[in-house]
Amino acid sequence: MQDIVIDKPYVPVPPYRGRIWPMLLTLFVPRMLRKNYGITQIHCVHADRLTQSINQGHGILLTPNHCRDEDPFVLGALSREVRSPFFIMASWHLFMQNRLRAFLLRRAGAFSVYREGIDRTAVNTAVEILENAERPLVIFPEGIVSRTNDKLNDLLDGTALIARSAAKKRAKLQSPKKVVVHPVALRYRLQGDVAAAISPVLSQFESRLTWRPSEKLPPVERIYKLGSALLTLKEIEYLGEARQGDIAPRLENLIDTILVPLETEWLKEKQPGSVPTRVKRLRSAILPDMAADQINEAERQRRWSQLADLYLAQQLFLFPPDYVRSNPTSERLLETVERFEEDLTDVVNVHGELHATITVGEAIEVSLTRESRGSEDPLMENIRKQLQSLLGIG
Repeated sequence: MQDIVIDKPYVPVPPYRGRIWPMLLTLFVPRMLRKNYGITQIHCVHADRLTQSINQGHGILLTPNHCRDEDPFVLGALSREVRSPFFIMASWHLFMQNRLRAFLLRRAGAFSVYREGIDRTAVNTAVEILENAERPLVIFPEGIVSRTNDKLNDLLDGTALIARSAAKKRAKLQSPKKVVVHPVALRYRLQGDVAAAISPVLSQFESRLTWRPSEKLPPVERIYKLGSALLTLKEIEYLGEARQGDIAPRLENLIDTILVPLETEWLKEKQPGSVPTRVKRLRSAILPDMAADQINEAERQRRWSQLADLYLAQQLFLFPPDYVRSNPTSERLLETVERFEEDLTDVVNVHGELHATITVGEAIEVSLTRESRGSEDPLMENIRKQLQSLLGIG
């Protein structure tokens, strides 16, 4: 399990407002992207839309999809293109991994948000940045790294809350100003032979299952064979036996088997919403006493076990059952194998050369009030539709 949950009291990390460090760090980002992520080329499309909003003095919110860990670094290319540093709202756990990373993250423009509860400090900081139009602010509205470039997860309404709160404040200025949102589509393309890129990883995991590597099978079949085996092992662990049938209902059943007892214990009943939303509610209930050091060691270990279960449930959710078979592109094959690698080793290695495209959407003017139109916030609906259009997905 990756270190995405911290059992310590939350200490907000404020934004670094200097401009020299962000400029210096952008000089090193291309090399780091090549070495650590295989990103060798980045192309910006419609950057002029963002430049226009900057020149007009708007408070600017950028809302990219979040399909890969390197997304914030890739956005550095857009920052250079429009000649303006960005502020980025980033999960607090990223600042807690080591001091050097925390130092560089902050000077690159990142500030912390506590995703396991209501972080009023982060919200107020974001609103202030937009109100003062200091720099464009980046918020990833999916809230998690999906590793599915062709699929958007549910977008968090907190993004609209921040934008609308800032818009109300800017409207009260002596010369009223606007807040605008630019959806930003991040698209990655694998260069080269995907079978050659992923075959060694699949062979490694097949060997761990005591199988002979199935190198003669097509990559799609190897992926589903391995995925089915891993799902079966988890079913035996949590259900006592393997289930038969399609993958989708088996995944849903296993996720509920993990989440519902925890929801019953901590929240009294099964919760509505997507799996990431349900997981966040449970973490928000489990963590406070741990962070405050108000429990004994046995209880702490019990809760860590529950948090590991929550991590598994969310990771299972991030495997769309028909994602590869419905359209077995090189990128979908690579993303799925990288997800296996992340879940089984906590590390994702470079498996080939990637080219990234950053496409800036049209500016969406943020209204001061939310129109009551259905359950989805109209602003978030507009962001989602633009992102889907820019990414070329339905």
